Amino acid sequence: MKRLFPLLLLFLTTAFTTLGQTTSTTLSGTVRDASGQPLPGANVFLKTTFDGASTDSLGRFTFSTRSTGTLPLVITLLGYQLQEQPVALSGTAQRFTITLKAVRNQLGDVVITSGTFEASDTKRNTTFSARDVVTTAGASADVAGALNTMPGTTRNGEEGKLFVRGGGAGETRQYLDGVPLQSPYNAAVSGMPARGRFSPMLFKGMAFSTGGYSAEYGQALSAVVALTSEDLAPETQTGISLLSLGSLSLSHQHRFERASVAVTGDYMNMRPYFGLVPQRMLTAYESGGGSVALRQKTGEMGMLKLYGAYNQQRIGARQPNAEWEGGQPVNLSSNNTYLNTTFRSPLVRGWSVQTGVAATRDNQTSAITTRDAASQQHREQSMQELEQSLVGRLMLTNDSASAYWNLKVGLEGLVQRNEQRFVAEPYSKTLGQSEQRLAGFAESDIALSNKIVGRVGGRGEYSAVLGRWNAAPRLALAYQLNEKSQLSGAWGYFFQNPGSDLLLRAADPAALRFERAQHLQMTYLRSHDNRTLRLEAYSKTYAHLVRYDLQGVYNPQQVTYADPASYRSTGTGYARGLDLLWRDKKTVKNADYWISYGFIDTRRQQRFDPVLAVPTFAARHNLAVVGKYWVGKMHTQFGATYSYSSPRAYYNPNRLDGYNQDRLPSFQDLSLSASYLTKLWNNFTIVHVSCTNVLGRQNVFGYRYSSTKDASGQYASTAVLPSAPACCSWPC
Repeated sequence: MKRLFPLLLLFLTTAFTTLGQTTSTTLSGTVRDASGQPLPGANVFLKTTFDGASTDSLGRFTFSTRSTGTLPLVITLLGYQLQEQPVALSGTAQRFTITLKAVRNQLGDVVITSGTFEASDTKRNTTFSARDVVTTAGASADVAGALNTMPGTTRNGEEGKLFVRGGGAGETRQYLDGVPLQSPYNAAVSGMPARGRFSPMLFKGMAFSTGGYSAEYGQALSAVVALTSEDLAPETQTGISLLSLGSLSLSHQHRFERASVAVTGDYMNMRPYFGLVPQRMLTAYESGGGSVALRQKTGEMGMLKLYGAYNQQRIGARQPNAEWEGGQPVNLSSNNTYLNTTFRSPLVRGWSVQTGVAATRDNQTSAITTRDAASQQHREQSMQELEQSLVGRLMLTNDSASAYWNLKVGLEGLVQRNEQRFVAEPYSKTLGQSEQRLAGFAESDIALSNKIVGRVGGRGEYSAVLGRWNAAPRLALAYQLNEKSQLSGAWGYFFQNPGSDLLLRAADPAALRFERAQHLQMTYLRSHDNRTLRLEAYSKTYAHLVRYDLQGVYNPQQVTYADPASYRSTGTGYARGLDLLWRDKKTVKNADYWISYGFIDTRRQQRFDPVLAVPTFAARHNLAVVGKYWVGKMHTQFGATYSYSSPRAYYNPNRLDGYNQDRLPSFQDLSLSASYLTKLWNNFTIVHVSCTNVLGRQNVFGYRYSSTKDASGQYASTAVLPSAPACCSWPC
């Protein structure tokens, strides 16, 4: 399949209007609770008709009908008793003042929070706001960098991505406005951290769930990051951002009455910075791109969003290699195009729709210099990787199906094409793989009492490349101990396709299975007076992980070629541990800090692992202490982050007593930041200073070994280190 066929999601709503009626009746009014407070989102409609409306933020509603006679006016809202009253429709406008009574089971008093960690005050399941990300020292204004201060994560400085509860980076799925992201990170060479593709300023909320998440999310064995973009721009403004690393960014957003448009453009060239701060690995970095975001309000509560972005990069580096003094030269060029369109709106009788389509084209070409063992001549090898995908999603929600339960149903579809072309003159090889995947899900929150809420759901998927389908049941339960604390638990199955690199190289992809993880976790949450304590114990069991046999000498640090006929879904593993989060915004005036700790015991056997072993990307103990303090007289916020990870496992081919038995030094990092608010030329300006690893600690992320033994019978090694001992930047 050489071309990517579009995925068409068609949603039709047909309204029938009675012909021949010339008179209409307007019904309006307000809906309040017993204390007189307005109730937004209540559904008001005439029974047996399609005429109705939802109340606005002040509890008001208005709609017209051409029906005649006497019909029941129905008012519903989750957590309140359904109310009906007869209305005589004679063409005369009528106004109502309606009071709803709360039911004993008020769904919403208890919130299911299992697996979702909080660091912002917007709501319980919001992890970070854009401001949280930007002002967290050490995060470098990157979403993944900020989320790595949450429990359950292990910092992998050579990757920069999210590694959650013993899972690899590919086990965390990111969603943008409900639509799966196929390429969430910028390109990076091996041994260097990648950054998220999107600026945190694009989002109003970022929910991070480390397990037991909703059935609406799939293709994620370990974690989900749900990104929600801003709606209408709050005001018209122009922005300029300068970065000491050699970056310039220009932006302008314009606000209309019911619409907004935002345009950004940025360019970065780090060569001047390299002259000031010598780099161990990087020799060149240049990037440029731009984005356009359109927002249009539809009706009273609907929103149409369109977002498009383009980015290109050029990276030069010298990768650690024991056989190359100073590192092996590698160059990477990439370009990425992303388009996203989403729409949400209330429908009729309590139903609302959220739908979206996103297209991605990601093209990366890497060239690495090699040396012929016999002639010692240099040759260049290149690898081109092209991914094209189109994904669509449709979700219908009814929060007023009953006073005791709600309903969420949806469909998700993907069409994807991956290609790889490897060239090492005179040899070349091209691989290609196409995938069509369809998923459906349904879920309901059920109020069992005013203190107990349950969630039952399920998700089913079909993969064309595997020729298989799966069924993933999921359950959750929350019990409110008192007004300050609650206990919750979750269980479920989670499935994911094997990585695209595995599917491309396997001789028979249809012989493989979905990789599977089973989650079981218990959570205690206490939140009161701007203080939050959260404890979560979990157990995760893996099955059907892909394994294969290496060709040639067994040295997994160097050899990456696998026997295509040896791929099989027989890998297993487990992860179990305890996560803790303490957040305090009360004890110290103008201060905000949190402490996160994660303990994990994990083993797995996948890819080329010969036995069940601790994975190289997991640390047994992980600690992060984050603090922020506002000094009003100086108009400055100071921040500090200390991160610690216990020694990670790695494979040393010079040892004969086991696999992954050696340990790296512990990871430690102290980062500082300061944000100063001032005015330049009568324009608000923020000067932000950020330094990572200010103590200059020599963190080691791994070792690379030579492919042959030296005269002493040992494999020579070189350490994988950060590009620079410390990094400081001064953006404004």
